[in-house]
Amino acid sequence: MEQHQDFAAAQQSAGQSAGVQYWEVTYLDTECGRVRTELFDDAAAAERFASRRVRDEDGWAIVDAVRPRVGRAAA
Repeated sequence: MEQHQDFAAAQQSAGQSAGVQYWEVTYLDTECGRVRTELFDDAAAAERFASRRVRDEDGWAIVDAVRPRVGRAAA
């Protein structure tokens, strides 16, 4: 299972969810051959789900910490 750099940094921050809006798991569904995405509120739940999706050597899953965008003020 692959983790993006933001995931490791977000887990190390206080409470594991500071500044994170949600966790996104993108994975290959080996039964149908499609790439799918699931959203989670909890990093641990996202990790458990991603681990279950990697069943064989062809399977993969990526966990991303998604932070809210900071908008810019209109001119």
